[in-house]
Amino acid sequence: MNQTSTLDAGATLREVATDRGVLRYHEAGDGPPLVMLHGSGPGVTGMKNFAGNLARFSQHFRCLVLELPGFGISDATGEGLLPGAAAATIRFVDALGLDQVDIIGNSLGGIAGALVAMEQPDRVRRLVTVGGLGRNVFSPAPGEGIKLLVDFTDNPTRDKLVAWLHSMVYNPAMITEEMIEDRWKQATDPETLASARTLYGSEAFARNAAAAAAADHVPYWAMLHKIKAKTLITWGRDDRVSPMDMALIPMRTIPDVELHVLPNCGHWAMIEAKHAWESVVEAFLTRPDGA
Repeated sequence: MNQTSTLDAGATLREVATDRGVLRYHEAGDGPPLVMLHGSGPGVTGMKNFAGNLARFSQHFRCLVLELPGFGISDATGEGLLPGAAAATIRFVDALGLDQVDIIGNSLGGIAGALVAMEQPDRVRRLVTVGGLGRNVFSPAPGEGIKLLVDFTDNPTRDKLVAWLHSMVYNPAMITEEMIEDRWKQATDPETLASARTLYGSEAFARNAAAAAAADHVPYWAMLHKIKAKTLITWGRDDRVSPMDMALIPMRTIPDVELHVLPNCGHWAMIEAKHAWESVVEAFLTRPDGA
């Protein structure tokens, strides 16, 4: 199943100039602005994550699917993975002149959304995350999917891509030949691959781990109490990339937070449990502010 087939990606593509290069995004629908932030991984794009959800959410919102820098669509900036994604989101919202937005973020995108909500708490009305937020409490870190991601990035082969894709889902039938070919083409583009290695290759992973071990480092998950936005954490029960115990800290520390767990579902809840996930998220985002 090719998620980008739901909409004509060319017809929805926009771009906006910022002081750190051009950001590209897809726009659909009218209404309050809803920024949608993709995750990381080989061949990822915003539309590969969220194209299948736009038909529903564009009925209520002006959906803005941002292509984060470093993944081959928007201009690369050389910033780190997490701070770069959050900074790009703020530049994007600034460039469009949006005072307040809702954010949906998958994995990396969810963490970026949380960082924005912490840095500019009045800017984010509601925040929805899909896996990835928090830290491993009981499970080993990094998770299986993260190890496969790093392995592919260091030495990309088709077999390694297939192994990583299968770690993202509960149902292996979700991974089609069309998806594999589409991801392989994007992931092995020379510029995209070079950028990916600076973001989540083994050397980048080692640098980030060393920085996180520094005595003066404060991890983002220790500051989640600063989020003012109403927050919905969604998680696939069978996530092999970011196991469910990661949700425990954000569930206890974000002041106004809900957790919804989807059974028989991996890391891509918005794809694998599409209708159930959309129903929960739509209800959360459209609920009256005082309710």
